Amino acid sequence: MSQIFNFSAGPAVLPREVLEQAAAEMTDWHGSGMSVMEMSHRGAEFGQIIGEAEADLRELLAVPEHYRVLFMQGGALAENAIVPLNLLRGGSADYLVTGSWSRQSAREAARYGTINMVVEPGEAAFTRIPPQAEWRLSRDASYLHLCSNETIDGVQFHWLPARGDAPHQLAPAIPLVVDASSDILSRPIDVSAYGCLYGGAQKNIGPAGLTLVIIREDLLGHAHPLCPSAFDYAVVAKNKSMFNTPPTYAIYIAGLVFKWLKRQGGVAGIAARNQAKAALLYDYIDASGFYQNRVAREDRSWMNVPFFLADPALDKEFLAGAQQRGLLQLKGHRSVGGMRASIYNAMPIEGVRTLVDYMKDFERSHG
Repeated sequence: MSQIFNFSAGPAVLPREVLEQAAAEMTDWHGSGMSVMEMSHRGAEFGQIIGEAEADLRELLAVPEHYRVLFMQGGALAENAIVPLNLLRGGSADYLVTGSWSRQSAREAARYGTINMVVEPGEAAFTRIPPQAEWRLSRDASYLHLCSNETIDGVQFHWLPARGDAPHQLAPAIPLVVDASSDILSRPIDVSAYGCLYGGAQKNIGPAGLTLVIIREDLLGHAHPLCPSAFDYAVVAKNKSMFNTPPTYAIYIAGLVFKWLKRQGGVAGIAARNQAKAALLYDYIDASGFYQNRVAREDRSWMNVPFFLADPALDKEFLAGAQQRGLLQLKGHRSVGGMRASIYNAMPIEGVRTLVDYMKDFERSHG
């Protein structure tokens, strides 16, 4: 097997040069005589690592000065609770459900307060983002929550909710809170359009164990009295992500990924590559009668591409053949079935070309 391409939805592929640098520095970071795993999080060495990681992230996303960057733990699942504990303020919140993960976010948030479902999602498959004209937004919500990219369902926002006074529009003062776990850093965004962005690191940022939160300063200091101190955004911000021991090694790897992204031309440069990868795969699927993607074209994800064979009885054979070609982790999520190719930042276009070539060969022999 000459080349492996890992299409896992997460923990996901990391840039090879990042892994090679981490391997070279494993036992001795920059002449310190210590592995990053051994460093005190309060020492000067790790202070340099986390400081550079934050500075590079701020540069990549053009994070405004009045936003705080928090390095936390627990992943997006924990944030499903941490967000309402910090931002509900004893009121209610609006949740837009567009897939499996945003549905889970809404269900968890409902444990802590009143949640308004912006649209009724039902139990059908998620194949589109409901047009904003269909939304029913509250005028006094503490925030509107949505998921920018549904990893399981392959549905992605390519627009921001419009603000205004109409019932379907987001009121100007209501913060937009977004689970951006699987597409942050994959394309340019205007951070100032959001009150809070959060996400697990294990898609485009680094290894599992790190959670990134970017939050506007005026939203700090409103946590529920029962919110654990380690999950209180104001406490974490005041202590510069050092209230408790942060996931030091994961932050180190994230910092290497941020520097790698800067060498790729920043977020704009990686976005052009991501769009090309997605187009290559979708164009072939659309031209084929053997494979199908069920997501509305305008809502398709650049990061996670679910697809289905015309005959599901061939799924196991398809996956076995893919593994022989070095194409790994293509099985779709158990709740959806079929296949899923996750093509995050670190997936080279050669990996997508190899996948498409295999799909063509399989179609010729089984179509």
